[in-house]
Amino acid sequence: MLSENTIRVVKEITPVVAANAETITRRFYERMFEVNPEVKVFFNQSHQHTGGQQKALAGAICAYFTHIDNPAVLLPAVELIAQKHCSLGIKAEHYPIVGANLLAAIQDVMGDAATDEIMGAVEEAYGFLADIFIGRENEIYKSQALVPGGWNGTRTFVVSRKVSESDCVTSLYLKPKDGGELPLFKPGQYITVHLEHPVTPTSPRNYNLSDRWHEPHYRISVKREESLQDDAPGGLISNLLHDGVHEGDAIELGPPCGEFTLDPSERCSDPVVFLAGGIGVTPLLSMAKSLLKAQPNADVTFVQAARNSASHAFADELQQLAEASPGLQLRTIYNEPLDDDLASGKCDEVGLLSRELIRDWVPVESARFYYCGPPVFMSVVQSILSELGVAEHRMNYEFFGPKQELLMSSTS
Repeated sequence: MLSENTIRVVKEITPVVAANAETITRRFYERMFEVNPEVKVFFNQSHQHTGGQQKALAGAICAYFTHIDNPAVLLPAVELIAQKHCSLGIKAEHYPIVGANLLAAIQDVMGDAATDEIMGAVEEAYGFLADIFIGRENEIYKSQALVPGGWNGTRTFVVSRKVSESDCVTSLYLKPKDGGELPLFKPGQYITVHLEHPVTPTSPRNYNLSDRWHEPHYRISVKREESLQDDAPGGLISNLLHDGVHEGDAIELGPPCGEFTLDPSERCSDPVVFLAGGIGVTPLLSMAKSLLKAQPNADVTFVQAARNSASHAFADELQQLAEASPGLQLRTIYNEPLDDDLASGKCDEVGLLSRELIRDWVPVESARFYYCGPPVFMSVVQSILSELGVAEHRMNYEFFGPKQELLMSSTS
């Protein structure tokens, strides 16, 4: 347990830390990559370049300090981050590196205001949180290794098939090279691809499993990522998976991770609504296929937002699923439709997902919602569902990329 003095000091300095949080986290990453370059491999440098990782860590620090006297509030965020850490292979020995550099960054930014009492309190608070993460991550590692076919670290898989799903999405079907058992995953989880880029060193990448569970393969469906800024590169690994990885090639994978899941074996008494934006369709497709395989008559609505029919991934696959599942309703909206997309019935509406459409398309009062997509899409959906009076316990969601918005909303 944290000492009363530490709780008091941390609460007192929280406003100052919050006002300087991004400055502190920028200095933290600069310092850590200089002093401990061995940990750089764990960090997606595109998120560093755009500032997303710095904002995510700043949000995490502020959330922890704000709730220092009630850490139970942080448990959903702890689970999210612990799963991410395990996907990357973070171990207990990495925490002292982070702690030392974080304390040094706070000292650098706060200067003389960072008294011995303040630094001692921050050090104790960090150690307390680190122990929580280490304990939970050890549990995850053990569970990964103990399931039939499970493993820790990496395992070699072979690309058995490669399928184009749209003008920007390609699926890779992956089977263990050793021919051994494939561990069952939870629909919604992701696996980690460890792939050496031929020119630029990169960190491992997480990709959601997009097929249903109980298949003899894993499937990931990768969007080709273009540059987000003029001075930033395009997605190094996504483009390599599209252009440089072929059927028969071997890839190193980490085991399934992630807390955004649906249990298809749990009896589905309420309607289920999936709201997918862009490549956010991948975990939701896995959930829907797994649920409807186990419960073909489940009341399910699948709403998919895409640019147009050219970029609309899995249209045929979802249509086949609907034909085999009497309880499934499909709804599609394009925001940049091609000339004949609406007239030919390839979408139900054009424009952006709105409050009126959600109210008309889905049973708002009783449904459980699962949604995933880019930040703007997620922000719109979150706002609409809240305005429509959907209770928080009926909203389940995941953001791709740095999780600062999710983290802050989980701890507010």
